[in-house]
Amino acid sequence: MFELRLMCPEDRVELLSDALDALDALSVSVEDADAQTDAEQALFGEPGMPPPKDGWQRSRVLALFHEQAQAQSALQLLQAQDFFAGCELLGIDHVPEQDWVRLTQSQFAPVEITPEFWIVPTWHEPPAQARVVIRLDPGLAFGTGTHPTTRMCLRWIARHCNSAALSRVLDYGCGSGILAVGAAKFGATDVDAVDIDTAAVDATDLNAQANQVSLRAGLPEMVSGTYQTVLANILATPLKVLAPLLWSRVAEGGHLVLAGILERQADELKAAYAPYCALQVADQEDGWILMTAAR
Repeated sequence: MFELRLMCPEDRVELLSDALDALDALSVSVEDADAQTDAEQALFGEPGMPPPKDGWQRSRVLALFHEQAQAQSALQLLQAQDFFAGCELLGIDHVPEQDWVRLTQSQFAPVEITPEFWIVPTWHEPPAQARVVIRLDPGLAFGTGTHPTTRMCLRWIARHCNSAALSRVLDYGCGSGILAVGAAKFGATDVDAVDIDTAAVDATDLNAQANQVSLRAGLPEMVSGTYQTVLANILATPLKVLAPLLWSRVAEGGHLVLAGILERQADELKAAYAPYCALQVADQEDGWILMTAAR
């Protein structure tokens, strides 16, 4: 494969990326040309939302092609366009063949939730100290154990493993099903996992089978009755909208556990849930918080 490397100003990033895609580039990526320097820019938005801009003031655009001739032809076509003004060629380089599967796998190591509770990809052996293990590989649905929100929810589950909190559990917005699987691993025998995305439902079923636990996965309409624990690891905005629905599913003496919340959003969530319960911050990690309430 060959990589075409271009420099372009911020206002040309989208046009250039779309053009490269139309010219049959295998992939197109954009990097901050000033990364790791004093001129580096932070460019990100609300988690789960698109970034506020398409590129940086000086953006490096990288496009992969099967053949060198394809990369050179694409460059010639781009240079003839008016929108290429202000852009420049950085080079066309050969990209050595790699074992991309092995390279991808190397980025996912076992994740410690507690010293005895680990998330372990199938290509790794569990650590010697692990007593509870969830086998989980990266997939189409959110939730591999690497994100702070997932780890905090799993820590909460581990801390309540010997209580009535895990007698009946709802994982609302289950993604990969990792929280539902974790609850089942810690003894919950009645677990419902729901998501609006059918790919997430399928992923949850597969992950439950891989971990030899029993749970029910489906769309939100399958939810019935109340639960001793209602888990929802989504984002702050949908959590606020779902406040009356989620609280209505918490049984007497039960727990509501919410994640996907930034520290600065704590007061927003407390206000949204104030008509129903008193949310408290129960855990925090890397700018994210876990909020809980008991009925």
